This record gives sequence, structure tokens and C-alpha cells, in this order.
Amino acid sequence: MSPTQFAAQHKWIYIGAIVVLVGLVVVGLVQYSAVRKNNQTAAKADELSAKLVAAGYPAPDTDITESILGTDGGPVCEDPGAALNNALWKVQQLSNGATGPGMRPVIADSKAVEIERIVLEVYCPDKVDDFDEDLDDLKTDDTVRRS
Repeated sequence: MSPTQFAAQHKWIYIGAIVVLVGLVVVGLVQYSAVRKNNQTAAKADELSAKLVAAGYPAPDTDITESILGTDGGPVCEDPGAALNNALWKVQQLSNGATGPGMRPVIADSKAVEIERIVLEVYCPDKVDDFDEDLDDLKTDDTVRRS
């Protein structure tokens, strides 16, 4: 049996080996991309946690921070002004609690908006100026008693 006849008879082995190698390369690239993204997400979450602790806030759970904010800040960085308004009116209920004509806003605590600014500094520093402009329209003061 000549070498060319042997190669022709076992051509399927070569094709199979090439397909397996290409498949392994593709899987390796996908895994590398996922690990790299996870490392970036963890680094940003750790940076945010460190900045919040330095500002006097408790450290958030990094797993939750990673899943919500990812690498790009998620919904916080899409429209910082909208996130600020939503947080102020719905979550923190910065109104007097009345409904209808008796409802009126109250002066927001300055610390209430500081956390969002820290998030923006870590995840999307280019939007901090827009956030500060939106914040200029909001009246804040030290309204919460701290011990």
C-alpha cells in the first residue's frame, strides 16, 4: 500500500480531526470571552464597593452588583437623569405622603443622590456632568439625622 493510497482511504480521519480542532478553538474563544467579561465585571463591582465604603456607606453584595450593573452600568448609565427621578419619587418617596392636591415635594437629603453619582463615576464617568446638571435642578440639604 502506497502512502497516497493510505491517505486517500483515511481521508475521513483527517477531516474529523480538523473539525474537532476547529470546534475546540471556537469553544476556547467563547470561554475566554466569558471569563474576561466576568473579570471586568468583578473588577468594576469591587471598585464600586471600595468607593462606597470610602464614602461611608455599607459595601453592597458584589454578586448582585455584577448581575445588575455588568460592565457598562446597565440602566443607571442609560439615562442618569431618569434613574435619579425614578429613585427620588418612587423608591425614596420624596414627597409629603399626601395624594392629590395636597401632595408636594420635600427637600431631598444630599446623601440620597450621592450613591448614584458614585456609580456613575465607576461605570460611566462621561455621564457625570449630565447627572450634575440634573442634580442642580433638585433642592437638597442635610435633612436626615445621623448619629
